[in-house]
Amino acid sequence: MIKKTFFIVAGLLVCFTLKAQEVQYFPDRNASWVEKSPGDLSINQKKLKEAVDFALNNEYSGSRDLRIAILKGFEREPFHEILGPTKKRGGPAGMIIRKGYMVAHWGDISRVDMTFSVTKSFLSTVAGMAVDQQLIASTSDRVGDYIWDGTFDGEHSSKITWSQLLQQNSDWSGSLWGIKDWADRPPREGGIDDWKFRDLREPGTVMEYNDVRVNVLAYSLTHVWRKPLPLVLKEELMDKIGASTTWRWHGYKDAWTEIDGLRMKSVTGGGHSGGGIFISAEDMARFGLLFLNRGKWKDQQIISQKWMEEALTPSVPNPSYGYMWWLNQPGNRNWKGLPENIFYASGFGGNFIVVCPDQDLVVVTRWLEPRRIGEFMSQVFSALD
Repeated sequence: MIKKTFFIVAGLLVCFTLKAQEVQYFPDRNASWVEKSPGDLSINQKKLKEAVDFALNNEYSGSRDLRIAILKGFEREPFHEILGPTKKRGGPAGMIIRKGYMVAHWGDISRVDMTFSVTKSFLSTVAGMAVDQQLIASTSDRVGDYIWDGTFDGEHSSKITWSQLLQQNSDWSGSLWGIKDWADRPPREGGIDDWKFRDLREPGTVMEYNDVRVNVLAYSLTHVWRKPLPLVLKEELMDKIGASTTWRWHGYKDAWTEIDGLRMKSVTGGGHSGGGIFISAEDMARFGLLFLNRGKWKDQQIISQKWMEEALTPSVPNPSYGYMWWLNQPGNRNWKGLPENIFYASGFGGNFIVVCPDQDLVVVTRWLEPRRIGEFMSQVFSALD
Protein backbone atom coordinates (compact mmCIF):
# COMPACT_ATOMS: atom_id res chain seq x y z
CA MET A 1 0.00 0.00 0.00
CA ILE A 2 1.42 3.40 -1.00
CA LYS A 3 0.69 6.47 1.08
CA LYS A 4 1.30 10.04 -0.15
CA THR A 5 1.89 12.78 2.41
CA PHE A 6 1.67 16.46 1.49
CA PHE A 7 2.90 19.44 3.53
CA ILE A 8 4.24 22.97 3.00
CA VAL A 9 7.97 23.68 3.19
CA ALA A 10 9.17 27.27 2.53
CA GLY A 11 6.02 28.04 0.58
CA LEU A 12 6.30 24.96 -1.65
CA LEU A 13 3.91 22.02 -1.74
CA VAL A 14 6.06 18.93 -1.12
CA CYS A 15 4.91 15.34 -1.63
CA PHE A 16 6.68 12.39 0.01
CA THR A 17 5.77 8.90 -1.18
CA LEU A 18 6.01 6.41 1.65
CA LYS A 19 5.41 2.71 1.87
CA ALA A 20 2.81 2.25 4.60
CA GLN A 21 3.83 -0.35 7.16
CA GLU A 22 1.56 -3.34 7.51
CA VAL A 23 0.46 -4.24 11.01
CA GLN A 24 2.68 -7.03 12.33
CA TYR A 25 0.74 -10.14 13.34
CA PHE A 26 1.64 -11.89 16.58
CA PRO A 27 0.18 -15.35 17.32
CA ASP A 28 -1.80 -15.69 20.53
CA ARG A 29 -0.97 -18.36 23.08
CA ASN A 30 -2.49 -21.79 22.43
CA ALA A 31 -3.92 -20.54 19.13
CA SER A 32 -3.17 -21.92 15.69
CA TRP A 33 -0.61 -19.76 13.87
CA VAL A 34 -2.50 -17.75 11.24
CA GLU A 35 -1.48 -18.80 7.74
CA LYS A 36 -1.54 -16.73 4.56
CA SER A 37 -0.96 -17.88 1.03
CA PRO A 38 2.49 -17.04 -0.33
CA GLY A 39 0.96 -14.84 -3.01
CA ASP A 40 -0.70 -12.64 -0.38
CA LEU A 41 2.77 -11.75 0.92
CA SER A 42 4.59 -11.38 -2.41
CA ILE A 43 6.14 -14.85 -2.43
CA ASN A 44 6.31 -17.16 -5.44
CA GLN A 45 4.47 -20.30 -4.38
CA LYS A 46 6.25 -22.65 -6.78
CA LYS A 47 9.72 -21.50 -5.73
CA LEU A 48 8.75 -21.60 -2.07
CA LYS A 49 7.65 -25.22 -2.47
CA GLU A 50 11.01 -25.99 -4.07
CA ALA A 51 12.75 -24.57 -0.99
CA VAL A 52 10.57 -26.63 1.35
CA ASP A 53 11.20 -29.78 -0.72
CA PHE A 54 14.93 -29.04 -0.50
CA ALA A 55 14.72 -28.97 3.32
CA LEU A 56 12.76 -32.23 3.36
CA ASN A 57 15.21 -33.93 1.00
CA ASN A 58 18.39 -32.85 2.80
CA GLU A 59 17.95 -34.28 6.27
CA TYR A 60 20.89 -34.18 8.68
CA SER A 61 22.93 -37.31 8.05
CA GLY A 62 23.55 -38.15 11.72
CA SER A 63 21.60 -40.76 13.65
CA ARG A 64 18.11 -39.93 14.89
CA ASP A 65 19.28 -41.44 18.18
CA LEU A 66 21.01 -38.29 19.38
CA ARG A 67 23.13 -40.10 21.96
CA ILE A 68 24.81 -41.86 19.04
CA ALA A 69 25.02 -38.66 16.97
CA ILE A 70 26.53 -36.70 19.88
CA LEU A 71 29.16 -39.30 20.74
CA LYS A 72 30.10 -39.63 17.07
CA GLY A 73 30.13 -35.88 16.45
CA PHE A 74 32.48 -35.13 19.37
CA GLU A 75 34.56 -38.31 19.44
CA ARG A 76 37.81 -36.31 19.19
CA GLU A 77 37.28 -34.76 22.61
CA PRO A 78 39.21 -36.50 25.39
CA PHE A 79 37.01 -37.86 28.19
CA HIS A 80 33.83 -36.82 26.36
CA GLU A 81 30.63 -38.38 27.73
CA ILE A 82 26.90 -37.72 27.98
CA LEU A 83 26.26 -35.76 31.19
CA GLY A 84 22.77 -34.37 30.62
CA PRO A 85 19.42 -35.46 29.17
CA THR A 86 19.07 -36.37 25.50
CA LYS A 87 16.09 -37.25 23.33
CA LYS A 88 15.67 -39.11 20.05
CA ARG A 89 14.86 -36.58 17.37
CA GLY A 90 12.15 -36.31 14.76
CA GLY A 91 12.52 -35.75 11.04
CA PRO A 92 13.02 -32.49 9.13
CA ALA A 93 10.66 -29.74 10.22
CA GLY A 94 10.39 -26.00 9.86
CA MET A 95 8.40 -22.83 9.34
CA ILE A 96 8.66 -19.76 7.16
CA ILE A 97 7.13 -16.61 8.64
CA ARG A 98 6.62 -13.31 6.82
CA LYS A 99 5.25 -10.21 8.58
CA GLY A 100 4.31 -12.57 11.38
CA TYR A 101 2.16 -14.86 9.22
CA MET A 102 3.06 -18.45 8.43
CA VAL A 103 3.46 -18.99 4.69
CA ALA A 104 4.95 -22.49 4.80
CA HIS A 105 5.61 -25.30 7.25
CA TRP A 106 6.81 -28.88 7.00
CA GLY A 107 7.26 -31.80 9.36
CA ASP A 108 6.00 -31.86 12.94
CA ILE A 109 6.39 -28.24 14.08
CA SER A 110 4.92 -28.91 17.54
CA ARG A 111 7.36 -31.72 18.37
CA VAL A 112 9.81 -30.91 21.18
CA ASP A 113 13.41 -31.73 20.24
CA MET A 114 16.90 -30.88 21.42
CA THR A 115 18.14 -27.65 19.89
CA PHE A 116 21.85 -27.73 20.90
CA SER A 117 23.67 -24.41 20.38
CA VAL A 118 20.52 -22.52 19.43
CA THR A 119 20.34 -22.45 23.24
CA LYS A 120 23.22 -19.95 23.22
CA SER A 121 21.06 -17.25 21.64
CA PHE A 122 18.50 -17.74 24.41
CA LEU A 123 21.28 -17.57 27.00
CA SER A 124 22.59 -14.35 25.46
CA THR A 125 19.10 -12.89 25.75
CA VAL A 126 18.94 -13.78 29.45
CA ALA A 127 22.17 -11.77 29.81
CA GLY A 128 20.56 -8.92 27.89
CA MET A 129 17.58 -8.83 30.21
CA ALA A 130 19.98 -8.71 33.18
CA VAL A 131 21.59 -5.64 31.62
CA ASP A 132 18.20 -4.08 30.84
CA GLN A 133 17.21 -4.53 34.48
CA GLN A 134 20.60 -3.24 35.71
CA LEU A 135 21.49 -6.49 37.44
CA ILE A 136 24.62 -6.08 35.31
CA ALA A 137 25.61 -2.44 34.93
CA SER A 138 27.57 -2.92 31.70
CA THR A 139 28.88 -5.79 29.59
CA SER A 140 32.29 -4.12 29.80
CA ASP A 141 32.35 -4.86 33.55
CA ARG A 142 34.60 -7.63 34.75
CA VAL A 143 32.63 -10.75 35.64
CA GLY A 144 34.79 -11.21 38.73
CA ASP A 145 33.24 -8.07 40.20
CA TYR A 146 29.95 -10.02 40.35
CA ILE A 147 31.13 -13.62 40.85
CA TRP A 148 33.62 -13.76 43.73
CA ASP A 149 33.66 -17.52 44.46
CA GLY A 150 36.98 -18.16 42.71
CA THR A 151 35.62 -18.83 39.22
CA PHE A 152 37.31 -15.66 37.95
CA ASP A 153 40.34 -15.55 40.23
CA GLY A 154 43.87 -15.28 38.90
CA GLU A 155 45.77 -12.85 36.71
CA HIS A 156 44.14 -14.08 33.49
CA SER A 157 40.53 -14.85 34.41
CA SER A 158 40.14 -11.74 36.55
CA LYS A 159 40.37 -9.61 33.37
CA ILE A 160 37.39 -11.30 31.65
CA THR A 161 34.33 -9.15 30.93
CA TRP A 162 30.73 -10.13 30.27
CA SER A 163 31.07 -9.12 26.60
CA GLN A 164 34.05 -11.45 26.19
CA LEU A 165 32.06 -14.40 27.54
CA LEU A 166 29.17 -13.48 25.23
CA GLN A 167 31.44 -13.22 22.18
CA GLN A 168 33.34 -16.40 23.10
CA ASN A 169 36.72 -14.70 23.12
CA SER A 170 37.47 -14.76 26.86
CA ASP A 171 39.88 -17.74 26.84
CA TRP A 172 38.67 -18.53 30.36
CA SER A 173 40.73 -21.40 31.72
CA GLY A 174 39.57 -23.91 34.28
CA SER A 175 37.14 -26.73 34.96
CA LEU A 176 33.37 -26.65 35.38
CA TRP A 177 31.10 -29.61 36.17
CA GLY A 178 34.07 -31.94 35.68
CA ILE A 179 35.00 -30.74 32.18
CA LYS A 180 38.28 -28.94 31.45
CA ASP A 181 38.13 -25.99 29.08
CA TRP A 182 40.99 -27.42 26.99
CA ALA A 183 39.13 -30.72 26.43
CA ASP A 184 36.26 -28.98 24.60
CA ARG A 185 36.84 -28.97 20.82
CA PRO A 186 40.65 -29.29 21.09
CA PRO A 187 42.82 -28.30 18.12
CA ARG A 188 43.70 -30.99 15.63
CA GLU A 189 47.42 -30.50 16.23
CA GLY A 190 49.27 -31.57 19.35
CA GLY A 191 48.31 -33.77 22.25
CA ILE A 192 46.84 -33.43 25.71
CA ASP A 193 49.96 -31.91 27.25
CA ASP A 194 50.09 -29.28 24.48
CA TRP A 195 46.45 -28.35 25.10
CA LYS A 196 46.71 -28.37 28.90
CA PHE A 197 49.80 -26.19 29.09
CA ARG A 198 49.14 -23.84 26.17
CA ASP A 199 49.74 -20.12 26.42
CA LEU A 200 46.57 -18.25 27.30
CA ARG A 201 45.41 -15.55 24.88
CA GLU A 202 44.58 -12.06 26.10
CA PRO A 203 40.81 -11.89 26.73
CA GLY A 204 39.00 -10.32 23.79
CA THR A 205 41.61 -11.15 21.15
CA VAL A 206 40.79 -14.67 19.84
CA MET A 207 37.40 -16.33 19.43
CA GLU A 208 37.16 -20.00 20.35
CA TYR A 209 33.82 -21.83 20.27
CA ASN A 210 33.81 -23.56 23.64
CA ASP A 211 30.85 -24.94 25.60
CA VAL A 212 32.68 -25.04 28.94
CA ARG A 213 33.09 -21.27 28.81
CA VAL A 214 29.48 -20.86 27.68
CA ASN A 215 28.43 -22.89 30.71
CA VAL A 216 30.56 -20.60 32.87
CA LEU A 217 28.44 -17.74 31.53
CA ALA A 218 25.24 -19.63 32.39
CA TYR A 219 26.58 -20.34 35.89
CA SER A 220 27.50 -16.68 36.37
CA LEU A 221 24.10 -15.45 35.19
CA THR A 222 22.39 -17.89 37.57
CA HIS A 223 24.18 -16.18 40.45
CA VAL A 224 23.36 -12.70 39.13
CA TRP A 225 19.64 -13.49 38.75
CA ARG A 226 19.70 -15.55 41.99
CA LYS A 227 17.26 -18.05 40.53
CA PRO A 228 17.32 -20.80 37.87
CA LEU A 229 17.66 -19.48 34.32
CA PRO A 230 14.74 -21.56 32.96
CA LEU A 231 12.50 -19.71 35.42
CA VAL A 232 13.99 -16.37 34.33
CA LEU A 233 13.42 -17.19 30.67
CA LYS A 234 9.86 -18.35 31.34
CA GLU A 235 8.77 -15.36 33.43
CA GLU A 236 10.66 -12.61 31.64
CA LEU A 237 10.27 -13.72 28.02
CA MET A 238 8.60 -16.97 26.99
CA ASP A 239 5.30 -16.36 28.81
CA LYS A 240 5.19 -12.84 27.39
CA ILE A 241 5.47 -14.07 23.79
CA GLY A 242 2.83 -16.75 24.30
CA ALA A 243 5.20 -19.72 24.08
CA SER A 244 3.82 -23.15 24.93
CA THR A 245 4.42 -24.93 28.21
CA THR A 246 6.31 -27.76 26.48
CA TRP A 247 9.86 -26.33 26.24
CA ARG A 248 12.50 -27.29 28.83
CA TRP A 249 16.03 -26.13 29.65
CA HIS A 250 18.33 -28.77 31.15
CA GLY A 251 21.77 -28.89 32.74
CA TYR A 252 24.21 -31.69 33.50
CA LYS A 253 23.34 -34.22 36.19
CA ASP A 254 25.89 -32.83 38.67
CA ALA A 255 25.53 -29.13 37.79
CA TRP A 256 24.10 -27.92 41.08
CA THR A 257 24.86 -24.71 42.94
CA GLU A 258 23.50 -23.08 46.08
CA ILE A 259 22.18 -19.53 46.19
CA ASP A 260 20.45 -17.93 49.18
CA GLY A 261 20.26 -21.33 50.83
CA LEU A 262 18.48 -22.88 47.84
CA ARG A 263 19.95 -25.67 45.73
CA MET A 264 19.39 -25.01 42.03
CA LYS A 265 20.48 -26.41 38.69
CA SER A 266 22.90 -24.47 36.50
CA VAL A 267 21.88 -25.10 32.88
CA THR A 268 23.99 -25.52 29.76
CA GLY A 269 24.30 -23.32 26.71
CA GLY A 270 24.32 -26.28 24.34
CA GLY A 271 23.78 -30.02 24.14
CA HIS A 272 26.99 -31.67 23.03
CA SER A 273 27.21 -33.43 26.37
CA GLY A 274 23.43 -33.51 26.69
CA GLY A 275 21.17 -30.82 28.12
CA GLY A 276 20.35 -27.42 26.66
CA ILE A 277 16.93 -26.23 25.51
CA PHE A 278 14.41 -28.78 24.23
CA ILE A 279 11.77 -26.90 22.23
CA SER A 280 9.34 -27.01 19.31
CA ALA A 281 9.75 -25.24 15.96
CA GLU A 282 6.68 -23.14 16.79
CA ASP A 283 8.25 -21.77 19.98
CA MET A 284 11.54 -21.18 18.14
CA ALA A 285 9.61 -19.15 15.57
CA ARG A 286 8.06 -16.99 18.32
CA PHE A 287 11.55 -16.22 19.61
CA GLY A 288 12.69 -15.32 16.09
CA LEU A 289 9.64 -13.10 15.57
CA LEU A 290 10.48 -11.21 18.76
CA PHE A 291 13.93 -10.45 17.38
CA LEU A 292 12.54 -9.56 13.96
CA ASN A 293 10.42 -6.95 15.74
CA ARG A 294 13.48 -5.56 17.57
CA GLY A 295 12.60 -7.01 20.95
CA LYS A 296 8.97 -5.90 20.95
CA TRP A 297 5.95 -8.22 21.17
CA LYS A 298 2.67 -6.52 20.38
CA ASP A 299 2.86 -3.37 22.56
CA GLN A 300 5.46 -4.61 25.04
CA GLN A 301 9.19 -3.96 24.69
CA ILE A 302 10.57 -7.18 26.19
CA ILE A 303 14.19 -6.69 25.15
CA SER A 304 15.55 -3.17 24.76
CA GLN A 305 16.56 -1.97 21.32
CA LYS A 306 19.85 -0.90 22.87
CA TRP A 307 20.55 -4.52 23.75
CA MET A 308 19.50 -5.66 20.29
CA GLU A 309 22.07 -3.34 18.71
CA GLU A 310 24.80 -4.42 21.10
CA ALA A 311 24.05 -8.14 20.73
CA LEU A 312 24.16 -7.94 16.92
CA THR A 313 27.37 -5.91 16.69
CA PRO A 314 30.18 -7.91 15.04
CA SER A 315 32.97 -8.82 17.44
CA VAL A 316 36.52 -7.79 16.60
CA PRO A 317 38.09 -11.30 16.60
CA ASN A 318 35.23 -12.72 14.51
CA PRO A 319 32.98 -10.29 12.58
CA SER A 320 30.58 -13.18 11.89
CA TYR A 321 29.72 -13.45 15.59
CA GLY A 322 27.97 -11.11 17.99
CA TYR A 323 26.58 -12.01 21.40
CA MET A 324 25.94 -15.68 20.59
CA TRP A 325 24.18 -14.82 17.35
CA TRP A 326 25.82 -15.60 14.01
CA LEU A 327 25.93 -12.65 11.60
CA ASN A 328 25.92 -12.94 7.80
CA GLN A 329 29.10 -10.90 7.46
CA PRO A 330 31.96 -11.51 5.00
CA GLY A 331 33.95 -14.58 5.99
CA ASN A 332 33.79 -18.35 5.88
CA ARG A 333 30.19 -18.46 7.19
CA ASN A 334 28.81 -15.86 4.77
CA TRP A 335 25.77 -16.83 2.72
CA LYS A 336 26.86 -15.25 -0.53
CA GLY A 337 24.36 -13.05 -2.31
CA LEU A 338 22.13 -12.63 0.77
CA PRO A 339 21.85 -9.47 2.91
CA GLU A 340 24.61 -8.92 5.45
CA ASN A 341 22.15 -7.87 8.16
CA ILE A 342 20.73 -11.40 8.40
CA PHE A 343 21.45 -12.98 11.79
CA TYR A 344 20.76 -16.46 13.06
CA ALA A 345 20.96 -18.98 15.89
CA SER A 346 22.62 -22.24 14.91
CA GLY A 347 22.79 -25.65 16.57
CA PHE A 348 24.30 -29.10 16.00
CA GLY A 349 22.36 -31.32 13.61
CA GLY A 350 20.99 -28.47 11.50
CA ASN A 351 18.82 -26.45 13.89
CA PHE A 352 18.42 -22.81 12.82
CA ILE A 353 16.43 -19.68 13.64
CA VAL A 354 17.14 -17.19 10.83
CA VAL A 355 16.02 -13.55 11.06
CA CYS A 356 15.99 -11.41 7.89
CA PRO A 357 15.01 -7.85 8.90
CA ASP A 358 14.73 -6.25 5.45
CA GLN A 359 12.41 -8.99 4.24
CA ASP A 360 10.21 -9.20 7.41
CA LEU A 361 11.17 -12.87 7.41
CA VAL A 362 11.80 -15.54 10.05
CA VAL A 363 12.87 -19.03 9.01
CA VAL A 364 13.07 -21.99 11.37
CA THR A 365 14.51 -25.22 10.07
CA ARG A 366 15.30 -28.38 11.99
CA TRP A 367 17.49 -31.35 11.11
CA LEU A 368 18.70 -29.86 7.83
CA GLU A 369 22.17 -31.01 6.79
CA PRO A 370 24.14 -28.04 8.22
CA ARG A 371 26.33 -27.44 5.17
CA ARG A 372 23.20 -26.94 3.05
CA ILE A 373 21.74 -24.03 5.05
CA GLY A 374 23.19 -21.35 2.75
CA GLU A 375 21.77 -23.07 -0.32
CA PHE A 376 18.41 -23.49 1.40
CA MET A 377 18.24 -19.80 2.33
CA SER A 378 19.16 -18.81 -1.23
CA GLN A 379 16.19 -20.84 -2.45
CA VAL A 380 13.91 -19.12 0.08
CA PHE A 381 15.13 -15.73 -1.11
CA SER A 382 14.61 -16.68 -4.75
CA ALA A 383 10.90 -17.07 -3.91
CA LEU A 384 10.59 -13.51 -2.60
CA ASP A 385 9.17 -10.93 -4.99
